[in-house]
Amino acid sequence: MVLALIGHIPKNIIFLANLRHWPEVPWLILPTGIYLWAYWRYLGGSWGPRSTAEFRRRSMRAQPLPPRLWYWSMIAGVLGIIALILVLRVANRVVMLPEQEFFDVSQASTTTVFAIIVIGAIVAGIVEESAFRGYMQGPIEEAFGIIPAVLVTGIMFAVAHLGLTPVLVPYYVAVAALYGTIAWLTRSILPTIVLHTGGNIFSSTYLWLTGHAEWQRAKGHEKLIWQTGTDGEFWLAVAFSLVGLASALWAYARLAHESRLLIEPCLIDKDSSNQVS
Repeated sequence: MVLALIGHIPKNIIFLANLRHWPEVPWLILPTGIYLWAYWRYLGGSWGPRSTAEFRRRSMRAQPLPPRLWYWSMIAGVLGIIALILVLRVANRVVMLPEQEFFDVSQASTTTVFAIIVIGAIVAGIVEESAFRGYMQGPIEEAFGIIPAVLVTGIMFAVAHLGLTPVLVPYYVAVAALYGTIAWLTRSILPTIVLHTGGNIFSSTYLWLTGHAEWQRAKGHEKLIWQTGTDGEFWLAVAFSLVGLASALWAYARLAHESRLLIEPCLIDKDSSNQVS
């Protein structure tokens, strides 16, 4: 949680400063990029005390992956995100979910707003995956397994974003399951950084352009099935969500299979070499 704050607070200060001073120019890119580069290098084991370098490198879990694992990580992650959006559309007809609002950018140029969306997504991807799927999930995963690790990181992910709004806790646990399972299967946060960044760019752009989240109806059309009854639109959303979930489960199963083929033999060889030495 401290690492997440350290990563986000300077970014927030820079973004607010850009919105107040010369908002027509996206000057936030350079200082944010420099800070993010330093953040990534230090958490990954560079600089700082040599005594903690290896611990930082292992905790971050930013190991490179073979192309085949990259491929199936992207397939699984994208299908998982799509399934989550479809499920949220169903949930949004059952319970009233909090409205999502884009912050005030009326004084900023289109270029500055787009820079905020893209750079903000990159920061979120790197900072949150390093903190939650790396430093936080890794030790819990090793001690108690993937399920407790996903539950803990999901709840703390909710705390970091919204102060633990109860109705959205399942959503954040689901996000932790999507990204956390990929990090667990691949032993790397690199695919989840890409997925997290891409997902944030899509959702923020959609919110900016439409005024509501991709899984919510436009304002004035928020109607629960308890008020309107189950209509054809609702059952169609249920059908799409079931197809999405089945597709995502298939992709994650395939990723697990590829992981067993490509990663586990390497780990066994590494353990054997350590025992011999």
